[in-house]
Amino acid sequence: MEFVLVLPLVILVVVASLQLIGVARARIELQGAAREGARVAATTPDPARAVEAVLAALSPEMRGRARVSVERPGRVGAMATVSVSTRHQLGKPFPPSLEVDLSAGATMRTER
Repeated sequence: MEFVLVLPLVILVVVASLQLIGVARARIELQGAAREGARVAATTPDPARAVEAVLAALSPEMRGRARVSVERPGRVGAMATVSVSTRHQLGKPFPPSLEVDLSAGATMRTER
């Protein structure tokens, strides 16, 4: 009897843990893409190439929802900043309207 009462709670904890792992994976992917974009922004004067690098580093399902911003000053040694954000949709059993805002950023000194 006690097992039947506790089972739904255990299932809920397992499902919530899996969703938390999915959110963490998406956040790590965003951070890696931001770093790649910052590296390109620091070595290339064209901010559009940094945006392309960020989008190329993201998975296809994240690529369409990602918002990327690049700030690259014109002088050598200044900081180039890349920010990436998206809305991560939680999976089942959560409703499709339940989303989490995720963002990441990276900064590097410009080389050229």
